[in-house]
Amino acid sequence: MKRLAIFASGTGTNANAIIEHFKYSNDVKIALVLTNKPEAGVIQVAEKHEIEWAFLANQDVKDEDVLMTLLDEFEVTHIVLAGWLQLIPKFLTDAFADKIVNIHPALLPKFGGKGMYGHHVHQAVFEAKEIESGITIHLVNEEYDKGAVLAQHKASLDSNDTPESIEQKVRKLELQYFPIEIENWLK
Repeated sequence: MKRLAIFASGTGTNANAIIEHFKYSNDVKIALVLTNKPEAGVIQVAEKHEIEWAFLANQDVKDEDVLMTLLDEFEVTHIVLAGWLQLIPKFLTDAFADKIVNIHPALLPKFGGKGMYGHHVHQAVFEAKEIESGITIHLVNEEYDKGAVLAQHKASLDSNDTPESIEQKVRKLELQYFPIEIENWLK
């Protein structure tokens, strides 16, 4: 049995899609939802699905004893970043080598790196007059958005698109494909 921890800093829409996808799985259990934001919407998502959740302040996420003790307590085997806005500490990428996956709201290697998340990415894509955007599902290492790419899904853009419409197209891809790509990765 694979036991996932979902790390999320925001509303939890991707976390909800992942939880729904694996709800009846005999092979995968969502063991824990972890957030670094005490007001994050993902907390309500976890509670709605009766999944254990924890809040850790950013300094505690960087504390090896604190974070590893928590993950050990829930017997976590794999980690999914679903809107997690902090760099993953090296001790965690070492302990979970090739067992941490992330979603990025652009087609890496373009528009990745520190500070490139959410509307910042969609604004950059818009300003660059890209003809497509999409999502990248990738493994996590100690650098922002530099892990091996597992999958990409694309959406066409045109001159009528705005940063907001780009975000809507990308969000649709996230909700459709992220849970499926997690399942493929776990196999």
